[in-house]
Amino acid sequence: MTVLVTSLEESTGKTAVALALGAVARERGERVGYMKPKGTRLQSAVGKTLDDDPMLAREVLDLDAEIHEMEPVVYSPTFVQEAIRGREDPEALRAQVRTQFEALSADVDRLIVEGGGSLTTGGIVDLTDANLADLFEVTVVLVANFENAGDVDDVLAAADLLGDRLGGVLFNDVPDAAFDSLASDVVPFLEGRGIRVYGTIPRDEKLAGVTVSELASEMGSEVLTADTPTDSRVRRFLVGAMSAEKALGQFRRVRDAALITGGDRSDIQTVALEASGVECLLLTGGFHPPDAVLRRAEAAGVPVLLVQTDTVTTLDRAETVATERRTRDGETVERMRQLLDDYADIDAMLVE
Repeated sequence: MTVLVTSLEESTGKTAVALALGAVARERGERVGYMKPKGTRLQSAVGKTLDDDPMLAREVLDLDAEIHEMEPVVYSPTFVQEAIRGREDPEALRAQVRTQFEALSADVDRLIVEGGGSLTTGGIVDLTDANLADLFEVTVVLVANFENAGDVDDVLAAADLLGDRLGGVLFNDVPDAAFDSLASDVVPFLEGRGIRVYGTIPRDEKLAGVTVSELASEMGSEVLTADTPTDSRVRRFLVGAMSAEKALGQFRRVRDAALITGGDRSDIQTVALEASGVECLLLTGGFHPPDAVLRRAEAAGVPVLLVQTDTVTTLDRAETVATERRTRDGETVERMRQLLDDYADIDAMLVE
């Protein structure tokens, strides 16, 4: 049995949903495998696989398959450009993906297939998730976010594209303000159109933001402090451009924050270390802070990260990382499983 988990767009929680379903199936006694035909979560523009999702799948599902087996196509900007120039053969790629799918399916009871990016990613080489569903002849779980009624248009368009392959829709990360209208109006409307809704999962603070370690990795930063924990979660960013006197009051009113400031602003850094809600310092411009600041940070257990970019660029990048909710680990998957238990029909999603 195979389930393909796709999404309308990036950053919908697709990976957490896919691996949570795999974990449930595994605990029920099934032999579970994982495949992500198109590697899209890359940290490089070249064809080297740096997608974290298959690596996380290996950890969570205790898999032995190699990364290149689980992820046969690295959908990098270089690959896309070569495909546009006619240097990639769609038929050969489909055959390659199909062969790998059959190999991974052979020794498991259930294969969890994760889509890449969005529902339409891969169209250049006829390997969209809709194409893959037909190629593998599998059922699709569509993960979608919901903010307002206008989002239903995208769900209907996806349903038309997927046709009979669509098993149903799972709404994830639904804000409180939209939850009631989704449940009372949208779900009945969709079901009246013949589209099954597996569940509606509310926004969960435990899945928001990024851990300090993930932020450091995504930003390509240098960690200047020794033996400071990096598993705390950052949900917001402060820019230390004010005076130290004004900063202290502001810093004491926030929680789960990272301070972004120049490495030469030791006054702001020192004040931030007095605030319990500041989880890390992200210093810009490539300027190392004084040793006294680092010693104080290590004593307080607050990591200090250093990047070469300026403050504006750093803030923009950091907010992008947080918005995309890049943090994915075993804890994230377990939390998603709990949410699925509470708000979704897991049995229906695991039945072809």
